[in-house]
Amino acid sequence: MNYRLLVDFEVVEFMATQKRADQILLRKRFLEIRDWPSRYSDYREEDETGRPVEINVCGKYAIKYWDDFADRHVKVLHVHLADHGSLR
Repeated sequence: MNYRLLVDFEVVEFMATQKRADQILLRKRFLEIRDWPSRYSDYREEDETGRPVEINVCGKYAIKYWDDFADRHVKVLHVHLADHGSLR
């Protein structure tokens, strides 16, 4: 679909603290989401502005991303352990 993948710096920092195998898993999923954003949405939330934000559960992680169709960007906003805390 020709999307550009943009990843928040806090996501990069979080990934650096994870095991190498988990880093590879997340990187692979980011690329899959980039190639087909709607396919990987497990559920949707709205951000504080009312914009839809997609959530994908990948193994033990929850990936929060925004499909910016107009700019052809997929923006990974947050990654979190899926069973720990809020995604906000």
